Amino acid sequence: MTPIRIRIGRGGRGRLSARILVSQLAILALTGVIGFGLFAFAQRSALDRTYEERAVAIAKTTAADPQVRRAMQDESVGGAVRPGIVQAVAERIRQSSGASYVVVIDLHGIRHSHPMPQLVGSPVTEPIVARDGLPHVGTDQGATGRSANGRVPLYGPTGDLVGEVSVGMPENDVVGELWRELPTFGLYAAIATALGSVAAFLLARQLKRTTFGLELEEIAGLLQDREAMLHGIREGVIAFNPDGRISVVNDEARRLLGLGTALGSTLGQVLPDGRLRRALDGTVTGTDIDVLTDEHCLVVNRMPVTLHGRELGAVVTVRDRTELVGLLRELDSVRGLTDALRAQQHEFTNRMHTLAGLLDIGAYDDAYEVAVESAGAGQALTESVRKRIGNPLMVGLVVAKTTVAAERGVYVELDAGSALGEDPPHLPRLLTIVGNLLDNAIDAAADGPPPAGGRAVRLTLTEEERVTTVRVADTGPGIAPGAHDSIFEDGWSTRPDRGTARRGLGLALVHRLVMRHGGTITVSEGPGAVFTVRLPLPDPVTTGGRMTLSVGGGDR
Repeated sequence: MTPIRIRIGRGGRGRLSARILVSQLAILALTGVIGFGLFAFAQRSALDRTYEERAVAIAKTTAADPQVRRAMQDESVGGAVRPGIVQAVAERIRQSSGASYVVVIDLHGIRHSHPMPQLVGSPVTEPIVARDGLPHVGTDQGATGRSANGRVPLYGPTGDLVGEVSVGMPENDVVGELWRELPTFGLYAAIATALGSVAAFLLARQLKRTTFGLELEEIAGLLQDREAMLHGIREGVIAFNPDGRISVVNDEARRLLGLGTALGSTLGQVLPDGRLRRALDGTVTGTDIDVLTDEHCLVVNRMPVTLHGRELGAVVTVRDRTELVGLLRELDSVRGLTDALRAQQHEFTNRMHTLAGLLDIGAYDDAYEVAVESAGAGQALTESVRKRIGNPLMVGLVVAKTTVAAERGVYVELDAGSALGEDPPHLPRLLTIVGNLLDNAIDAAADGPPPAGGRAVRLTLTEEERVTTVRVADTGPGIAPGAHDSIFEDGWSTRPDRGTARRGLGLALVHRLVMRHGGTITVSEGPGAVFTVRLPLPDPVTTGGRMTLSVGGGDR
């Protein structure tokens, strides 16, 4: 079957990829700015901690200076102190360390050193926090400006607490260090943004190829159209991806095939092995493949789908032809009966001409014998059948098939051991089974080489206590060795279609009916096929479906 080739226009090329690229770049830029800001904030906090620790270290160095310790202890005990010693030492340390201030404070809160000499001797406003003997850090907004502050306790030579040392590192140093590091961070952010932009561009191109050049609005429109079409048509549609999994299934396909939640599943997971599954997966090839299910006669077509040379899977359509096939097969049977009646009319006309000729020449005795023979031939056949079969529907079916067969040179014989009551069990199914088996047997006997005893079909119908048996034997070529299992598959036939009826459905239908109701069907191999069907007593509730009344159409 010719694959479906999809061609899609290139209208609006680049729009989708451009939109995706712009969106990705905007996201990258936003995340880059946010990341840069968070990183700068984290780095500022780290620098603050670093400078606070540096202030504590300078304060500890000052507090460990012997001159400062001795001078502050002498001051605390009222001894004589050389003026300016603490101020000189503190200023020397401040200038060498780059601190904004180094202030030595006694326990009364009086400054003994300060970068602004006029503040020496004045009290501080903050409490003495080093009384607990631990260093303290923080941010100080003092007379010299904002600084990272560190405070440590100051002990005299005897080990007594005599004050504290407060050191501040200028804020400008912290900010300057941060500004020196930010270009490096900015370079990293720019590199990350550039790499992200390249990745976004490649992703946009890949998405463009994946969507076959369609824009987002076109994809949404196609989806809406697809859903409306799939669920609005009266044909089943199933689509498979390249892996053989079901990607699309509409409501009609679920109804015809009895599928439940099938999306994402393989056929082996949702259908048993058989002709239906083989037709759907492409094992059985061809167009308009006939498949019988328990309730429907389906026509299946499978078409591979390719786009730009790429295999996309396959689409399968399933049509319900149950009523149509039944009507066509019934029409074909009616045509057969019409042909038989036309032939009988021709034969009857010949007999009437013969009778008229005998009367014209005065051969009245011979004319009487011809008239009696013509009048009793059909009645004799009917009476012969009615002696063994009590049901009028079955009698009519056997007589009609016998008449049709006779016109084709085939003699249909009802076995002397046959016995069927007026109301046999499985009557609708029996009519279908007998009709299809007789059609097959008549076709096989008529088309095969004539045997020595003539073309014949033997029918046996017996009704026992627990089982009804149907046996049909013919003088045709029979079933080829090894074909026993395949003859009951949908579509199996050795003969071309006849008229409006499709071959390969009769035996499949018989097999389904028998299996569906717990019976058995066997067939002999070799010349002269013999089909034997055994049906047990039916359930109290009639289970016949609409397929049980379809008859006709030989398969062999």
